Amino acid sequence: MPLPTHVRIIDVGPRDGLQNEKQAVPAAVKIELVQRLQDAGLREIEVTSYVSPKWVPQMADNHQVMAGLTRQPGVRLSVLTPNLQGWEAARPDRPDEIVVFGAASEAFSQKNINCSIAESIERFAPVVQAARAAGIAVRGAMSCTVGCPYEGAIAPERVAYLAGLMKGIGVQRVDVADTIGVGTPLAVQRAIEAAQQHYAIEHISGHFHDTYGQALANTLAALQMGVSNFQSSVAGLGGCPYAKGATGNVASEDLVFMLHGMGIDTGIDLDRLVDAGVFISDFLGRPTPSRVARALLNRRQG
Repeated sequence: MPLPTHVRIIDVGPRDGLQNEKQAVPAAVKIELVQRLQDAGLREIEVTSYVSPKWVPQMADNHQVMAGLTRQPGVRLSVLTPNLQGWEAARPDRPDEIVVFGAASEAFSQKNINCSIAESIERFAPVVQAARAAGIAVRGAMSCTVGCPYEGAIAPERVAYLAGLMKGIGVQRVDVADTIGVGTPLAVQRAIEAAQQHYAIEHISGHFHDTYGQALANTLAALQMGVSNFQSSVAGLGGCPYAKGATGNVASEDLVFMLHGMGIDTGIDLDRLVDAGVFISDFLGRPTPSRVARALLNRRQG
């Protein structure tokens, strides 16, 4: 299969990335980060989540962040809504898309949200129905599609099972996520093939963590299958609060550099993206882990 000529990237740094930070990140900093990502050419950004502040205090300013954004035409802003209460809270903030989630691992589902996979999807059914009725798109995040911190390797059949449940409640597109970063190219391709039993390839995105340094290799494996939508995180922000040792998502800067080097268009200005990563890394008081960003910054100084 020929490689896609254009790839859309969803930057999940403002939500999936910052939710793991221990230090408080003010709403103004989050707003500035999202604005910088828009200015760099990102057309899909996962901004915040509507979860209980007791569980994720970092996202307690969701209304403030959404209200403070200057939306650019053609940019899709998504938010995580874990339940009907979250959806009701998100609705006045007019997200373009909501994200619901499920795990391909029963053990992870129990540890994460204290219920089975089937129960978790059942809970999301009214959320999806309400969003679709309001004309808002719905994406399903499928976590632990190749490996789980509690169960180990995950069989592709489990991914197909989860994708089928999501399709059944009206989820329009899904993410095949390697939550703990243990995936290697063939395992990732098998997980994507499993998702394809229920979703066309254009409705499947890749979400790869770089814990073992496999994220870009896994991206290439997904590209070779025709996947043209990927999630990444500016400055490699993030991890997983329920998966010990899982490091951040693949850095958006590294992903964009690879895609551009392969002649694949993203619509993203790499220099501006690097600047956005420097902005948030400086605030957090640490250097960016993106190798591409560090190389380009060194070149600028040289």
